[in-house]
Amino acid sequence: MATATATTGTVLVTGGAGYIGSHAVLALVDAGRPVAVIDTLATGFRWAVPEGVPFYQGDVADPNLIDRIASEQGISAIMHFAGSLLVPESVVKPLDYYRNNVVASRSLIESAVRNGIKHFIFSSTAAVYGVPEVVPVDEMTPKSPINPYGNSKLMTEIMLADVARAHPINYGALRYFNVAGADPAARSGQSTRGATHLIHVAAEAARGLRSEVMVYGTDYDTPDGTGVRDYIHVSDLAAAHVAALGALEAAPTESFALNCGYSRGFSVLEVLDAVDRVTNLKLKRTIAPRRAGDPDTLVAATARIHERLDWTPKYDRLETIVSHALEWERQLDLRGLRP
Repeated sequence: MATATATTGTVLVTGGAGYIGSHAVLALVDAGRPVAVIDTLATGFRWAVPEGVPFYQGDVADPNLIDRIASEQGISAIMHFAGSLLVPESVVKPLDYYRNNVVASRSLIESAVRNGIKHFIFSSTAAVYGVPEVVPVDEMTPKSPINPYGNSKLMTEIMLADVARAHPINYGALRYFNVAGADPAARSGQSTRGATHLIHVAAEAARGLRSEVMVYGTDYDTPDGTGVRDYIHVSDLAAAHVAALGALEAAPTESFALNCGYSRGFSVLEVLDAVDRVTNLKLKRTIAPRRAGDPDTLVAATARIHERLDWTPKYDRLETIVSHALEWERQLDLRGLRP
């Protein structure tokens, strides 16, 4: 694995006022890296950007704004989180997703090349694999997305690969599995209204904000009949981005695509049981029909990320992920931040 020996400039975090992006900003600040943030605040929150971090409200597809940020802040790398991310919505509004996730990314990548920005980390997804035939899923698994969201992410990965062959820029595409939890110091967490992540939904139910948790399907080919997923703590994921940046800086002619997960899956019922244990409650569970396209099991093969990056997860116990998510829900109420 490779790590950079020195920092080289400011990191521009797009979507840095959102869930994962804000945690990446915290990780960069904690690592002593200078950071700037751009976010439309369509789904992000200004309070999620730490005090002292330069903030620009705007669109990554605005080339004049990106040029100004690059000039004012001395940008040497981009972490790109901005975009749309709801799978069901992408099926209903595919053109929105191709505009927000593909067209906007193309403009941002072009801005990076024009401004001599050398490193680009892209927020990708396990959705690029579609419904894989073999689990755990490694990076060589065929890419067969089954929805516009997955297609839009794969298209951007392809663009980055082509651009890296033609220009002096390298990239890391990090393919997330199921992201959950919140900053252990409760500085940020999942705050978007209507977010559908299971652990977030269960935490809301534990706070009395939902009367039940829907369980979509109990006829999967899994030990308890519910879908199994690989849940990764958002702060571990943010740390992986910092490690990926170090690897890109240390080897400026090399690029990579890596799975981000723990190589361990939990079923829907196991997750809800963990919430019950942590809260000493019993969440109401309502069984509903399974959703089209949901695989039985989706777990990451992670040998490559451990070989490539200087990264060791710190928060990989399910109860830890649940506890941090629950504490963040409590903080939203205490601080009056709930949207």
